[in-house]
Amino acid sequence: MIGNPIGHTKSPMIHGSFAEATGQAIDYRAIEGSLKCFADEVHAFRKAGGRGMNVTAPFKLQAYALATERLERAELTGATNALKFDGDRIVADNFDGVGLTNDIQRNLGFPLKGARMLVIGAGGAVRGALLPFLAQQPTLVVLANRTETKAIDLAKQFAGQGHVQGCGYDELAGERFDIVINGTSASLKGELPPLPAETLRGAKLAYELAYGKGLTPFLRLAQHAGVPKLADGVGMLVEQAAEAFLWWRGVRPDTRGVIDRMTIPLV
Repeated sequence: MIGNPIGHTKSPMIHGSFAEATGQAIDYRAIEGSLKCFADEVHAFRKAGGRGMNVTAPFKLQAYALATERLERAELTGATNALKFDGDRIVADNFDGVGLTNDIQRNLGFPLKGARMLVIGAGGAVRGALLPFLAQQPTLVVLANRTETKAIDLAKQFAGQGHVQGCGYDELAGERFDIVINGTSASLKGELPPLPAETLRGAKLAYELAYGKGLTPFLRLAQHAGVPKLADGVGMLVEQAAEAFLWWRGVRPDTRGVIDRMTIPLV
């Protein structure tokens, strides 16, 4: 795992648990990458025998640019969170969105097929989730963002993949959704997106991409609106790691035990 800063990362623990459970011998470490020499550090890692690398902020765009091959999710997202090294090839993929989709469907038990989904935000995390979401054939995915044009433009980019629309927050009045996902960074600052409270009424699931923050302002708003299931992004974190592990090692680890150990009660 390479990022900056990187001291907070749980990835070595997650992949170490996967390796132990599946009998795989791996050496997975955290690297605090240089903000000026990212490509040099990746090449040095490869020369030292590195076979794969997870990538986190602020290097996802640089990793995308460095890749010699980009798989569909990385191509559509314009960013990568995983690299595989095969000879001279640097192959890029992005597992953030599929990790989120797997958590919602497999772990939380909410099928996306036929669902009406509201995704708040239009940044990189949301962009990475759209292709996996739309592949599950929801009835509608609405992107709401403070800058309306950003949500509309993002929706247009994915219009050929399914039913997706972009709008501003004020256009949500009177709309109802089955699943509402906060993909903004507001919760990292203890803030609340300018979401009309009534938009959450009738929703079955409220999902916060941030993890380890407890009952964030968004989740508290959902709780007050009567949403029966609240979740944060710890499951997404573990599930995207499992997808990368499968890609690198050819074996899918069980995720339930790791998620249970990492989950903080939402109180």
